[in-house]
Amino acid sequence: MTTAVAGTLDHETADDAVALDAYSAAVSSVVRALAPAVSSVRVGGGGPGPGGSGSAVVVSPDGLLVTSAHVVRHAQGGKAAFSSGAEWEFDVAGADPLSDLAVLRLRMSAQETSPPAATLGDAERLVVGQLVVAVGNPLGFAGSVSAGVVSGLGRSLATTSGNATRVVDDVIQTDAALHPGNSGGALADSRARVVGINTAVVGPWVGQGLGMAVPINAGTRRIIASLIKDGKVRRAHLGIGGGPRPLPPALRGPDRKVAVEVTMVVGGGPAARGGVRAGDLLLSLDGEPVEGIAKLQALMTEQRIGRPLALSVWREDRVVDLVVIPGELTA
Repeated sequence: MTTAVAGTLDHETADDAVALDAYSAAVSSVVRALAPAVSSVRVGGGGPGPGGSGSAVVVSPDGLLVTSAHVVRHAQGGKAAFSSGAEWEFDVAGADPLSDLAVLRLRMSAQETSPPAATLGDAERLVVGQLVVAVGNPLGFAGSVSAGVVSGLGRSLATTSGNATRVVDDVIQTDAALHPGNSGGALADSRARVVGINTAVVGPWVGQGLGMAVPINAGTRRIIASLIKDGKVRRAHLGIGGGPRPLPPALRGPDRKVAVEVTMVVGGGPAARGGVRAGDLLLSLDGEPVEGIAKLQALMTEQRIGRPLALSVWREDRVVDLVVIPGELTA
């Protein structure tokens, strides 16, 4: 009997070793593929005022990098250092504090070769419990790596810029340890595809050791493209504040239970000029149902700036149809 138990324990130990080796192999393969594409970035003096430090990810073979907007803040340029020992000065091509994303452009001569570019993935394909690896480069020559799982999806992260406030939607929550110098670095899946840009460490009042990453999805790809092309992201706005509220029974359906209650209307803003009032329940905009703040934000695209839009609200037990002309959101 003793021999059988010992044999069972040896077998279990061997299985554990195989599992550990598979986990280690997965993490190591991500690091090998991704670390050369992750740099440290430093702007200004790295202290108070414009400037700071963090990480960034090369996303194109012509020397474009993506990082967090809070890393570069209001700086115009800085220096990027890679694990290979190579260093380049860079210009900030564009920054968008409301999505916490920024694009950097390396100052390279025609004879120089860009560091390898990372492969961008799709955060929409992630599932809770999936392995993810956070790769940063806070020191320039010694990368920082941590691994964990996706512990939450669909989270929100509030951002501000001047007087403008926005919620970054579909933020990835992970228990992979993140450090301040890793901001702007890559969150990758087991195939080394970048699915997020590390942005924040959640305080102990929310959950010890949790980190947040801005997802790489269709929306953020559009933001990155706008930053590359125009150096900024243009968004429409109505000039309202609000939050989710259950629909009244008369309007509720199997696929529609929530709308946006207008709690504040900015005086002289687009909504005020269009006749929107505090207390209105926003039902649809331009024919699209408004099922929450995230949906309203998604509808406030550049193409809707200055264009008359049909707006339906629930007011005093009846539907009221209005016309609004969104303005451009400015920080």
